[in-house]
Amino acid sequence: MSAEIVQFVGQASPYLTAALGAYGAGVLARGESAAVDATANVGRRLLQAVWRRRDEQGRAELEASIEDATQETGDEDAIAALRQQIKRALREDPELLHELTGLLPSSDSGVSATASGTRSVAAGGNIGFVITGDIHPPQS
Repeated sequence: MSAEIVQFVGQASPYLTAALGAYGAGVLARGESAAVDATANVGRRLLQAVWRRRDEQGRAELEASIEDATQETGDEDAIAALRQQIKRALREDPELLHELTGLLPSSDSGVSATASGTRSVAAGGNIGFVITGDIHPPQS
């Protein structure tokens, strides 16, 4: 499997989960809602784009995965099965990856920062000095 597909599905997962939570099993049939946050609307558009590009059997499999994922809220296996359906669609239709990537919001800087743990600091660029702890006086 292409690393590009794996990376895309990883990036798309929060959008897909938000769409299922907001729209439920009807995500493929529903129109965009202003009452739903932007993340869920992106996920809805992703799922609908995959569904449109599938044949009858692929559509039925995608619908079944969506149904399972919405009925089994929080079930990682059900979400993983949905991601597998999307990966299969991307492997079978290489142009679909380009279409779906265009639906994801672009990152302005391309920088990602994650802080984890006590007194952690995450910075998305050069911010100067960062000091953590209790014994350092503030710098002026």
